[in-house]
Amino acid sequence: MSDEKPPPLPPYAVRDPGDAWVYGPDGEKFWGRFGASGLLVWHRTLGILLQHRVGWSHFGGTWGLPGGARKQGESAVDGALREAAEEATVPPEHLRILETSVLDLGYWSYTTVVAEATEAFEPIIADAESAELRWVPVDEVESMSLHPGFAAAWPELRTSLR
Repeated sequence: MSDEKPPPLPPYAVRDPGDAWVYGPDGEKFWGRFGASGLLVWHRTLGILLQHRVGWSHFGGTWGLPGGARKQGESAVDGALREAAEEATVPPEHLRILETSVLDLGYWSYTTVVAEATEAFEPIIADAESAELRWVPVDEVESMSLHPGFAAAWPELRTSLR
């Protein structure tokens, strides 16, 4: 267990109302009052952009996609692009959206936005949520210690890469 502590949240009145936990019927928790979305960035030669989540985050220490809570009224695509830019400086002008994949639990949803990077870029850690950012060859993604949600979705998401 890491002694790493999250940075303090801004006062509630300053935070976005979407930045909150949603609890499922069995007590499981999901981040994002209005749902969440993440960006699967694929580059034909570099692979998949993965984010190593800091220890204090939900499922900390695992590898997943840049993403997070959607803002009220924000589309899943806009939320994923915003979060990836905030967390990893992903340039939206160098992306071509391929498709979206939605996990809808009825009380909460997560949308994975699959995009091809049309130009190579170097991701840069831009907030406290990432321990590392790395391009991982497609065939090596499953060998990483993946966030459980991403691990479950990866086999189907991989078929979107064309």
